[in-house]
This record gives sequence, structure tokens and C-alpha cells, in this order.
Amino acid sequence: MDYMLQGKVALVTGTASQIGMGQAICLTLAKEGCDIVSADIDPEGAKLTAAAVKVLGRKAISLKIDVANSAEVVEAVKAALKEFGKIDILVNTAGMNAGLGVPFMESKLPIWEKDMAINLYGTMNCVQAVVPGMVERKYGKIINFSSVGAKTGAPGSYSAAKAAVLALTRGLATQFGPSGINVNAIAPGTLKTKFFAGYSGERVNKMTEDMAARVPMRRIQTVEDIANATAFLASDVSRNITGQCLQVDSGLVML
Repeated sequence: MDYMLQGKVALVTGTASQIGMGQAICLTLAKEGCDIVSADIDPEGAKLTAAAVKVLGRKAISLKIDVANSAEVVEAVKAALKEFGKIDILVNTAGMNAGLGVPFMESKLPIWEKDMAINLYGTMNCVQAVVPGMVERKYGKIINFSSVGAKTGAPGSYSAAKAAVLALTRGLATQFGPSGINVNAIAPGTLKTKFFAGYSGERVNKMTEDMAARVPMRRIQTVEDIANATAFLASDVSRNITGQCLQVDSGLVML
């Protein structure tokens, strides 16, 4: 299928990890014809991803960006627009789980504030910086990142922040649809990425094996699964899909 992405410019956040979703999204979009703005708080990792995009024959720049810092986001978007003249696609992959493994009754406000700052406010900051140009051009694709945790009811700061991202996604889709902008979310299921960096390899393997045994497809996701879903939502093939959450979770959550 031709996703008609040739010549589009995509700004992707959370791209530093070379085994992560952001990097895979950059490479998949590049293969479909996009030029890439690789953005992450880790500038060296973002550079590596940009270099990998260039190997595929597309243009790419890397930017250091703390998505929780609105002023830094605005400056990064200005730099991207100076280089490419437009941003057609915004993918808000950057995220974290500050409260990973912390029981609810032991979770303190600083943990909640950190998860909200990156997952929710970071998404808000990036949209606010990018959307004026999309409105002016009457075209844009915004893909936010939620989580299956937003649907399964885990009582933690990460799940709460990711549920808020879903509400934000629907509100943005309603407000900016008349301007030709599609806003959707992806809720990934379990993947083997640096998300579980604080856990031992043995524990991660056991967790992913247990999850694979629980879901209908009997397998967990790969970063390529997430990247392919992102490319679909970033394309004009999905032009009449907006305000939706695409769950890429092997069937864990079906409603």
C-alpha cells in the first residue's frame, strides 16, 4: 500500500534509544518517504537515529528537546521549521514511567508530577508548538502515545497520565478537525525496550513471557509493529480516522 508520505516532514520525539519505538518510527516513516526531525532529551541518541535515517536516503536533523520544557520545545520547533519549512506529522513518542513498580499507597506527589510532566504536559507542549503551522496549511497528522494501562485501570501516575492523553487526543481531534488535522493515539501493549531498564533481563523475560501467554495472539509487540501503526495513522490512507486510539497490544484490550 502506498501511504503517500513522500516529501512529508515528521517530527518524532523520544528517538534516542536504538531499540525503542521512536527510533523504529523514524526509520519506518523514512522508508515511506518522510524527512525526519529526531528529537530527544539525549542529543547523542537522537543524532544516531538521524544518521540512520540519512542512510536510507532521506533528510534528517536531530534536536535536543525536553518535552516538559515548553520554551525548549518552541525553540526546537523553530529550528525544525527553519530547516524544512513545514512539519506535516507530529509523533509524541517521548514518555516515561516514574512510578514503575511503586504501589499506589507508596506513590508520592513528585512521582505523579514527573509522569504528568513528560507524558501529558510534554504532549501538550509539542502540539501547541506545532499545530499553528498545521492550521495555517490546513493539513496535519498528530499521533499521541497512550498505553493499555489507560484502559486496564492500573492505579498509578503513568496510567493516569496516559488516560489523560486520550482525553486530550479526543479534544484536539474535535477542535482541529475543521482545519484538516487528524489527531489519534496509539496504545502499545508490552514491548522489550528500555522501558523496563530498571529491571534485570531475567525479570523482563519472565514478564514478557507471562504477558504473551495472556493475550489472544500469544505474542508481545515489536517496535516495528508500533512503527507500522504510526505510519498508517500518519498517512492519508487513514484520512477519515480521527479522535481514535489504536491499541497495538495483541488483543489484550478489545474495547
